[in-house]
Formats: sequence, structure tokens, C-alpha cells
Amino acid sequence: MNVIQDFCKILRKRSAEHSEAMNRLHDLSGIMASILRQELDSMIRAIYLLSIADISERTRLIEQTLNGEIWTVSTPKGKLKKVTDREMVEQSNKLQGWTLSVYKFGCAFIHFSSFHDYSVSNPFYALSSDEQDDILKHMRYYHGGPLSDNPSFSEIASYFPRVFEKISTNLEHYIKSLELNEVEKIA
Repeated sequence: MNVIQDFCKILRKRSAEHSEAMNRLHDLSGIMASILRQELDSMIRAIYLLSIADISERTRLIEQTLNGEIWTVSTPKGKLKKVTDREMVEQSNKLQGWTLSVYKFGCAFIHFSSFHDYSVSNPFYALSSDEQDDILKHMRYYHGGPLSDNPSFSEIASYFPRVFEKISTNLEHYIKSLELNEVEKIA
């Protein structure tokens, strides 16, 4: 097995575990949101790798993961700099159009925040109106709702399994593309 296959095997294993967790935790909305964020993390990494046309550079980054190292890339001055989550999310957002909003929303559940008090206040309202609009637009387009412009958190959370399935399906597509050494054309 080569390093790309090893990396893809790990992505699939992580995704399968996320899927099982989503099925078991159907009534724990905060945990479901953090799992969405973790699945999205895998997807944005796959997209970032697919945006790299140089397969040897892509392989180098994959090897860094397998060696427990942080991804680094060369700057124009020849120094190495860390690849940030922000850079990967922005790259993915160019292709998907919704990843930035979902990633930001999910991050609030990964890190301790006031979002965890969702039984008292709706964390969706903590997002900017543009981010709320983006999320609602994509949820309605891909998942048929929520219909309300001011959905409750429980209404939003009821769509988490469908959102997870969409991310997971996209991730599998990108994993197959990685295995085939394809390149995603990202504007």
C-alpha cells in the first residue's frame, strides 16, 4: 500500500466512525455539530490536496500526516510555513461555497463556547446575518429546509444527519479523486 492509499484508508476510517457516532448520538445536538465539523475537516484537507497539481508535493504533505507532522509549504522566499485551517477552508469554500459557514459554526462546538448553552440561547443567532443566510440557503437547497427564516436550534439540529450525509458523500468523492491522482480545478 502506498502513502496515498494509507491516507485515504485513514480518511475512510474516520468518516465511518463519524457516521456511527451520528447514528448513536441523534439527540445530542452539540456533539453532532462537532462531528459535522470533524467530517468537514477531513473534506477540506482532501480538497486542499486535490488543488495541488504537483503529485510529489501532495504526497509530501500526506507523508507529513502519516509521520505526525504539521503540513508545511514553501513560501516564495523558500522558507517553510504552516498550512492553516483557514487557508484550507478558504480553498474548499471556492469549490463548495458553504464550507466556511459550516466550519465556523462547527468550530464553536469543538471549542468550549457559549454555543454549548444552546438550550438557553440559539447559537445560530450568534452568526452574522450573511452567515445565517448562507447556511439557510444551502440547507434549503440540499436538504429542503428549515423553512423558517428564524429557525430554532432544535430545528436546525434536526437536519444535522442530512448535512453529515452530504459532507460524507462529498468526502468519499474526493477520496476517490485522491486515489486516482486527480486535480480539482479551483477558481
